[in-house]
Amino acid sequence: MEHSTITQKFLDYLTFEKRFSVHTAKCYGADLQQFTAFLLGTSDGSNPEDGPVTMSHQHGGGATAVAAHPSTEIDRTLLHTDVNAVRGYLAFLNEREYSKATIARKLATLRSFYKFLVKRNEIAASPVAAVRTPKQEKKLPRFLEYEEVKRLLETPPTDNWLGARDKAILETLYSTGIRVSELVALNMDDVDFLGEVVHVRGKGKKERIAPISSSALQVIQHYMEYRNKRAQSNGNFDPKVLFVNKHGRRLSTRSVRRKMDKYLKMAGLDPAISPHTLRHSFATHMLNKGADLRSVQELLGHQSLSTTQVYTHLTTSKIKEIYDSAHPRKGDAPPNPIHN
Repeated sequence: MEHSTITQKFLDYLTFEKRFSVHTAKCYGADLQQFTAFLLGTSDGSNPEDGPVTMSHQHGGGATAVAAHPSTEIDRTLLHTDVNAVRGYLAFLNEREYSKATIARKLATLRSFYKFLVKRNEIAASPVAAVRTPKQEKKLPRFLEYEEVKRLLETPPTDNWLGARDKAILETLYSTGIRVSELVALNMDDVDFLGEVVHVRGKGKKERIAPISSSALQVIQHYMEYRNKRAQSNGNFDPKVLFVNKHGRRLSTRSVRRKMDKYLKMAGLDPAISPHTLRHSFATHMLNKGADLRSVQELLGHQSLSTTQVYTHLTTSKIKEIYDSAHPRKGDAPPNPIHN
């Protein structure tokens, strides 16, 4: 997909200065293609990054139609966009029944794009500044209860190297709360057994230190013993990578998901649970045990505290449980302070 001059400058800025992933930059580019097609009057409402949209295709496809216009014309159109055009675009998306979350994401793309143009003195003010982001329906992240986590972690066998690896993966995800992308990026020397921490490379190439439990480290050590023996008889093993596939190459996030699906089925747990659910579980359990929100924010590598605050809603049941134990309902036996 080719982009206009200023769009490409913005995408280069995201990739090389902000260090966004290629996939994220591609999503921003697709959003801008769709917005440009709307401004040029050539949009059919589709965006390849969003999947199919059910509607009659009375106009040409967005990206194809945009490509038919000269780059100078597209740049001129984007630079002269006003607030009414942006609002019209949001109405256009709403009519085509895009979800509020998707519309909010597309609006965020436009905010970033026009903020970039203001900084580069391409325009005097952003046409998106006065546009409100649509209110989102708050969806609480799914998390596992302690017993469910325990059942999952105990499922992989530890008498062979692949089982030992899978157990180490699950233990690491839950013990540290790191993302799957961060897990597969771990190298052997990222695990500090003495300091009981893991060196994590997070989003935007930002690095942080994540504490890890001694029990998880024991499981990793057990796996590494298997791994090193395997590597001695297989010259293809990458010596620096921690979690490798059967060929000795770095595991992919998709492979981790497939492994987890297998153990969820074996443990009799909901197959809709994902590796990210262990991250949610880690955060929820930390708060339930009294950790403060700022600490959990640091551990998760969240840039904004508001991202972490969603987990406070998940701890309501724990707070209610504490309250009920101190203030029994009528008919309940009062708590015995001697035995509590």
